[in-house]
Amino acid sequence: MEGKASDPTYMIRAVPSNASDNIYCTLLAQSAIHGAMAGYSGFTVGPVNSRHAYIPIRRVTEATNVVNLTDRMWARLLASTNQPSFLNKHE
Repeated sequence: MEGKASDPTYMIRAVPSNASDNIYCTLLAQSAIHGAMAGYSGFTVGPVNSRHAYIPIRRVTEATNVVNLTDRMWARLLASTNQPSFLNKHE
């Protein structure tokens, strides 16, 4: 079987979006459009100190964040989003 039903790259989130998600994504999109219309490129937008900011892509990708898959915080994330673990019990 081919398509979205069997392709894991289409698994973006495990919980349905809500009104807050819609508003947040709309604000991010508007900020991105404003940045592009102002002539900026190579940036993303995101919250910095409770304000939307233009963040250079090079700053976002300059460091690697390591996620400990055996940490309690990772387990909480999986539980709160109803995502499967995909790890073997022995890993």
